[in-house]
Amino acid sequence: MKRIDRCQAASAAADHSSRDPVGLARYEPASATRHAVFAPMHYEPNYAYPLLIWLHGWGDSETQLRRIMPIVSMRNYVAVAPRGTVAVAGRTHPAGFGWCQDEDGVVLAGAHVADCIAQVRQRFHLATNRIFLAGYAEGGSMALRLALIEPHSFAGAASLGGAFPTGNCPLRHLDNARRLPLLLATARDSVRCSEQQAVGALRLLHAAGMSLTLRQYPGGDDLTQGMLTDLDRWIMKQVCPSCAGSLDEAGV
Repeated sequence: MKRIDRCQAASAAADHSSRDPVGLARYEPASATRHAVFAPMHYEPNYAYPLLIWLHGWGDSETQLRRIMPIVSMRNYVAVAPRGTVAVAGRTHPAGFGWCQDEDGVVLAGAHVADCIAQVRQRFHLATNRIFLAGYAEGGSMALRLALIEPHSFAGAASLGGAFPTGNCPLRHLDNARRLPLLLATARDSVRCSEQQAVGALRLLHAAGMSLTLRQYPGGDDLTQGMLTDLDRWIMKQVCPSCAGSLDEAGV
């Protein structure tokens, strides 16, 4: 599996796309650089696109969208990535941003996501019933948390390498959340979301009567090409079940 944050091919594709004079794929900072927007190749204004909201990992920023979209899909979605709500820096991370999982942090993250949706709706033709939340590491945990809080607002949520959220009652809207498709992608040697944590989430959601697709990959806590490819396949399966290849689903 290729490590996305270190994948030269992906970075080169993103850099080339951002300079494309024809505008086939555009990565644009918006709202004073608080979020980044991705427009699909050959954007068709008469087609209602699914919207992918991406929440970056800890110590990164909204520019992570540039690295992941060439691998997820260049055509299938309009995408937006809000910047994390807290600034982080340290010996293990360059200057960047993250997501605070306490009550105030969740409210603030939800407000940023809502603002991003409002802004991209002004610029693109979106299918408002096909809005998906996804993220990496802590951003993935926040994506699941926000979708479970307002399940009627999203068509699905995915966490790549992020643990299922705990604390602050993430299943407090369980009756409505049962209809919400979820994807949990973990690695066999992950520290952030161990195999034991993934199995625990599976059992919890099984008991709650919810829908979960659980995928496990080799390696540790890196975001991989396989995870992003499967994210695209999983979303397209929700959008058009007859058009997407099958994924191995946990029995939930």
